[in-house]
Amino acid sequence: RYEQREDFAVVIQPFFRNTLLPLDSTSKPDMSFFASDCFHFSVRGYAEMAMALWNNMLDPVGEKQTYNNFTHDRSKLRCPNPEKPFLSTRRNSGFGNSDLSLEKTESSVPYWAVIVTAVAGVLVGSL
Repeated sequence: RYEQREDFAVVIQPFFRNTLLPLDSTSKPDMSFFASDCFHFSVRGYAEMAMALWNNMLDPVGEKQTYNNFTHDRSKLRCPNPEKPFLSTRRNSGFGNSDLSLEKTESSVPYWAVIVTAVAGVLVGSL
């Protein structure tokens, strides 16, 4: 529906598709990732999901991680690299209509607005 748009994209982020319940050192569910209702995430759980979502948005379409390993390790948080300083979409991952030119085009939305919106969405979602 949105593949012809240059200013908007919808991308499935499958980081939770094959995720297993995090276990503690005794191989029981690690309850530190869950709120007292045992259904919602705790602050720690939301932080893990936010990191997994952010990393998934940087992965090219077709190469996205489909699990979260719950390591509580901030060093696994990735940053955009100079070759690809943007969030990955079907279009900039090389999929879709081959007639579409991915070379320099005038965007109606500044690149920083997309990053700010994504980070704000993750923060709001984690609250």
